[in-house]
Amino acid sequence: MEPRQKNIPQHRRLYEILRKHINEGVYNEGDLLPSENDLCSIYGLTRPTVRQALTALVQDGYITRQQGKGSIVKKTPQGIGILSVSGTTTALKDKNLRTDIIEEPRIIPWPDNFKFPLSDLETESGCIFMTRLRLLDDNPVFYDISFIPAINLPRFTSRTFRNRSLFDILRKNYQVEIKGGEQRIKAIKADSMISGHLKVKTGYPVLHMERKMITNRPELNIYSSIYCNTSEYSIYGTF
Repeated sequence: MEPRQKNIPQHRRLYEILRKHINEGVYNEGDLLPSENDLCSIYGLTRPTVRQALTALVQDGYITRQQGKGSIVKKTPQGIGILSVSGTTTALKDKNLRTDIIEEPRIIPWPDNFKFPLSDLETESGCIFMTRLRLLDDNPVFYDISFIPAINLPRFTSRTFRNRSLFDILRKNYQVEIKGGEQRIKAIKADSMISGHLKVKTGYPVLHMERKMITNRPELNIYSSIYCNTSEYSIYGTF
């Protein structure tokens, strides 16, 4: 098994390997993953550990499991996976997605009149603030403003986020997993700032999404305000 940080559980390491193989097309829609026995032999793991990894792949929508047949790779939904717990970068694995960092991550106090209620711990810890522009085939489709509670995320602001998945960084380096969330979506007219980022005319209709992503760590929720230009692409979501 490829080397990872020692504190990552074995089932998560296997999950990451199989997830990577699915994303890279080693296994395509309808293909069978190796059997539980084969995975135990290949990676030197126990059957319960292998089952944990496969269960996580089921929960995240990568595979289905059928009695007597095994683990079957699912078709990735078409469109833009901004609503997906797997994240946009993963959802667009076979498309020309680029992430530009507009404002590098930095720790700030929470904005006044924040759109979601915060716990005392979140409020006291401050937040990591960053803004990104997501481009598909060089066309800007998302302007993403992120707010992450600065709770036990060492050296987070020094990491490289250009062309990388925020969810992957959280999962692989901090064992923070997205479990679900809530969001509010409405159509708005682009102001001068949004039109400048998304390269549309001022007043052009865009989708504005305010989102709270719930993680496996109590009181560590990921918040974002996302502006979407959907003139060329639809969006889909799984929760």
